[in-house]
Amino acid sequence: MAAKDRIGKASGAVLSSDYLKRLMEDQQLRENLLAAYASARSAYGRVSNGKPAGKALLEDRKLQRELAETANSLKEASFAIRQPPAKPKRKGGPGRALMLLIVGAVVALVLSEGLRSKVLDLLFGAEEEFDYSSTTMPVKEAPAVADMPAA
Repeated sequence: MAAKDRIGKASGAVLSSDYLKRLMEDQQLRENLLAAYASARSAYGRVSNGKPAGKALLEDRKLQRELAETANSLKEASFAIRQPPAKPKRKGGPGRALMLLIVGAVVALVLSEGLRSKVLDLLFGAEEEFDYSSTTMPVKEAPAVADMPAA
């Protein structure tokens, strides 16, 4: 039973590890670690080919490049694991931006009479201004009662 308890405690510690959670959740971190492993393994193969290690390090350009790639990948992985986990982005997307644009346009139309008249002119055409003149004959004034001849 003691072994089961120790295994249970160990697995609980592993599952509660923040580093392992980050490793499981962060795809970029996993890619950096795999790239570092691959380039380190390749560099190890070049060093262990029978040449003295010092000579290989100084003369082999491909080995130097692989070691630089390993160091760079490990640096990026260590930076990523030290950063706090990225907060999920707000789900608003283009729909939210479009709604905000529409609300802003309506408020602008309500508050600005000049903008409102321009929009109405664009939609329905410019309002024609004209002077009204009657086509009928002007009515003559009736003569006053005092001016009328007696009958």
